[in-house]
Amino acid sequence: MNEAARPEYRLLAELEAAFDVLIEHCEAVVAQYRHAPGACWIFGEPEPVTAQRGAEWLHRALLDFWYQDGQDGRATRAHVGLVAAGETLIERVAAANAAKADFAALLSRIREQAPALIPEAKAVLPFRHPALHDHLRGQGLARLHLKQCWRAIPVAEAPVARVRLAWYSNGRSIKRLTVREAEQKLLKLDADAAHVRIQMKRLAGIPSAEPLAQVQRQAPLMRANLFYRAPLDDGRTRRAMNVALPLFVPNPEGRLPDHNLPPRQPPEARTRARRRDEKLEDEPFLPSLRVYRYR
Repeated sequence: MNEAARPEYRLLAELEAAFDVLIEHCEAVVAQYRHAPGACWIFGEPEPVTAQRGAEWLHRALLDFWYQDGQDGRATRAHVGLVAAGETLIERVAAANAAKADFAALLSRIREQAPALIPEAKAVLPFRHPALHDHLRGQGLARLHLKQCWRAIPVAEAPVARVRLAWYSNGRSIKRLTVREAEQKLLKLDADAAHVRIQMKRLAGIPSAEPLAQVQRQAPLMRANLFYRAPLDDGRTRRAMNVALPLFVPNPEGRLPDHNLPPRQPPEARTRARRRDEKLEDEPFLPSLRVYRYR
């Protein structure tokens, strides 16, 4: 069989085409903003923001697809800000988000059917856009960050009266594990290491049916609380969303809603009271795996 005709390479060709479409639609968002700029606020920069500066920032934010040296592979860079958007700009953003969803769906298929293609995709895709590749080399950036490619651009679905931004710095993801699954994860570590043997012995001392929880602390992120000018059809008057990319708010006059100025850095200490119903023990049961027992 011709190598190019192999199913996995057809998938790669589809991914390349989807990446081209994604870039095209992100560029179209910036082009529309240049054509009809609305007010823009950039987190950490003084107001007012000029149309030229807003367009430059949007281009960098929407086309930031790269890992930086030393970047945690699970982390993504944030570009927080607000953009007042007319109808056409909102349509451009919707098209970009549809392209991102298509790209993500195709990546999911590749991970299921031909996972070995993922590293090749990260290496090949930047070369399809010379300007992006030159930027990649010039900035000392290393690889394509696929999650930063497909993460959606936040959009308010209706006109907004005000936006309140705040750091959310105590998030965590919790995955349930069985004792057997925890044992298998420990065995993948250095089974001869003393600290692993201690944890294996500890694990052997609990019932095999006891559920455990593996906890992953999440990096601080910015949350936006949107308060709509009028109730939506379903009666909602507000919405909360994460805003790692510029938040586009519909406004035909090009004006931003009232918004606050959150602190430049997330708080170091926990600012919310510990939940009374928190179900995990305070100390990890298997520290090497960040695994906790339930109370």
